[in-house]
Amino acid sequence: MRTYEQDAKTLELPWPFTGRADELELVRGALTAGRPGIVVTGPAGRGKTRLITEAVRGTDHARVTGTPEARDLPLAAFAHLLPDTVSLHRAVRALSGVRLLVVDDAQLLDETSAALVHQLAVQGRTRLVVAAADGPPAPGAVSRLWTGELLPRLALDPLAPEDTAQLLAGADLEPLTVRRLHQACRGDLRLLRDLVTALTGSGRLTPVPGTGERAWRGPLPVTPAVRERLAPALERSGPGGRDALERLAFAEPLPLSADELDLDVLERLEADGLIDVDDQGAVTLAHPLHGAALRATAGRLRARRLARAPFAHGPALEAEQRALVRRMDRLDVQPVPTPVGEWLVAEGGPLPAGYAGVRARFARLRGELREAAAWAREGLRQSPSHEGCRRELALAEGAPGEVTDPDGVHALYDAVRLGEPGRAAGRLPAGSVFARHADALARGDGAALDRAARALAERGFLLYAAEAHAQAARAHRDPRAARLSRTRAVALARRCQGARTPALAGLVLGELTARQRQIVTLAAAGLSNREIAERLTLSVRTVGNHLYSAYTRLGTGDRGALPWLVDVPDRETA
Repeated sequence: MRTYEQDAKTLELPWPFTGRADELELVRGALTAGRPGIVVTGPAGRGKTRLITEAVRGTDHARVTGTPEARDLPLAAFAHLLPDTVSLHRAVRALSGVRLLVVDDAQLLDETSAALVHQLAVQGRTRLVVAAADGPPAPGAVSRLWTGELLPRLALDPLAPEDTAQLLAGADLEPLTVRRLHQACRGDLRLLRDLVTALTGSGRLTPVPGTGERAWRGPLPVTPAVRERLAPALERSGPGGRDALERLAFAEPLPLSADELDLDVLERLEADGLIDVDDQGAVTLAHPLHGAALRATAGRLRARRLARAPFAHGPALEAEQRALVRRMDRLDVQPVPTPVGEWLVAEGGPLPAGYAGVRARFARLRGELREAAAWAREGLRQSPSHEGCRRELALAEGAPGEVTDPDGVHALYDAVRLGEPGRAAGRLPAGSVFARHADALARGDGAALDRAARALAERGFLLYAAEAHAQAARAHRDPRAARLSRTRAVALARRCQGARTPALAGLVLGELTARQRQIVTLAAAGLSNREIAERLTLSVRTVGNHLYSAYTRLGTGDRGALPWLVDVPDRETA
């Protein structure tokens, strides 16, 4: 059977398919014999179409797409697959020979098309992969696909920050810009692409000296996509709502008290999900894009009237700095809300070097080395000779032996990370997670090293946790336990912005056969089993068997972890 396409969206994008390894395997698994298919849901722009396109790539399938224009025309979405005049019953019979049907934008199907999809699911002869966007209610026949348990449902979460960073790797953006884009878009990949295109084309990206990276500082570009995302919020805001939203936008990053705004307006905005109100009555905008968009679209006079004085942020910035220092002193670097510092950087305001140095150190201890370097550079931009920022920049860029951590505890702990626990024996805080790690390493106890790694990860030390798991892999005598520890080390190392340390140097895993390494390398580059089979003139089943054996030796079943285990060549453009 040949593949039919109708209005297929985003089949080929300038960005590679990134992340979503677990979701991709879940959708592919739903396409195997004996499975009914799957429904993928999520907000518009989250990547449902791209995920499904990757999952069905190389398979024989038909595709239909709902559109707003044809929502009142019976069976309009199926017009390319059916005769001009056909009843619902005959349509079901006509499509019963389709082995795999992709239904995109199912929430926009007309009622008859929705009923047809539902009947195909009930009949069970056709596997269905259905994408439905959250928001406007879908036809009842569509929503009953998952509420009636005819098909399993995959609610697509936003891309993780590290996956967003990987997606944007080709744009040469510095980490603070990537973080800002990730937060503003909240998983809306269409908006992300739109903003990056606008920033690149408008010259708003400025070079970061000595890095080859570019940074975005200043206002949000007001693109058509930004206006499109802002318009529904303004339409729902009602009388007095826009004024309240703008006041909140110009109050950011500090919250306003509910007493400063009209309570009736606030209740309506809260009910519509446009604002958040905490237990103390502080009010903030619910979506980070709205504040930036409202500030960017306000006139100069209105902006001048609503904007707070720069010194108003000083006490809040100092409070953030103290909170970060307390966390580090307690050997706990789990994320801390720091909206003031991030807002000042985004707006291009002056950031005190002392604050920047603390942010850099906090990020470095979390394993976010590129972000740590970016914070240090931000501080040096204001105070080029600031010792703390210069030291943090050197540490983040990897200058072992030349620069040491100023904190005595962390300086001692570096010996443990380097595999020399004897140098720190009895000198780390008793009972601390660092001391437990040192003790387990000194005893060569793989299980204890794994426990220490889990405790480190719980406290936010992801890089240290990856190193402890890597050390456990070498300490274990049981090959299965060693493979599991390596897998955990790899999974954590993926989240540490490309960190490479002595303890992680041995994570190129396993003794693979030449064919296994060849197949694993292609899989790591993003090729599907079918694409690998075509390239190597093998059967898909043979490729799958080789991958299964390789996974067993590598100690991972996570396809997304493969780029960390092998050297990945650039994927050829199709």
